[in-house]
Amino acid sequence: MKKTLRRTAVVAGAAAAAFGLTAGTASAVPSTVWTVTPSGSYTATNSGNIVLTATIPMTCTVSGASGSMGSATGNPATVATISAINFGTSASPCTSVLGTVTTVAVTPWTVVAQDYTASTGVTKGYVGNVTANVTAGACKFTVTGKASATYTNSTGILAVNSVAGDLAVSSSPAPINCGTVVTTATRPIFKGNYAIKASNGTIPKIVGSNP
Repeated sequence: MKKTLRRTAVVAGAAAAAFGLTAGTASAVPSTVWTVTPSGSYTATNSGNIVLTATIPMTCTVSGASGSMGSATGNPATVATISAINFGTSASPCTSVLGTVTTVAVTPWTVVAQDYTASTGVTKGYVGNVTANVTAGACKFTVTGKASATYTNSTGILAVNSVAGDLAVSSSPAPINCGTVVTTATRPIFKGNYAIKASNGTIPKIVGSNP
């Protein structure tokens, strides 16, 4: 009888602990105050290749951006705007199997924060308001939507890592001269890392809290 009671107590204790862990995780309060230091203008430079895949991969070895960052409230919250972003240069154009790729961004884009982990200094969110006109060889199409991303305070890396469904190929304007390679059913993927520097040369920090 005592063994049975002990066994029941152990099982009950384990269940309570598991419930406590689950409850603790579920009750985590999302950040609603986002502190960006320093605020103001920033520049971004690619760290490694930037790849846009719309059925076929289109690779850029050079890419850069600029804009402004600032503290914000709410969730989700816009902590930065991207006022200019380039993909490739005349000397180092983006490439694909269809030929040279030209991508013209329609800005501003936004950097939106949704979740912050204090132990790692990582903010999860997305690059929003994305619109870009892409020409690969004779094929022309427009990409719209958002791209999932994370920002790490210790490295200053904005890692763009979109998932299927984040981005879409516009139907207005519809793809031109793309055949079945790129259609409005295509779900582009945008991946790449950008190193962010504030105007004073430091790595900006984004901290989320819920006072």
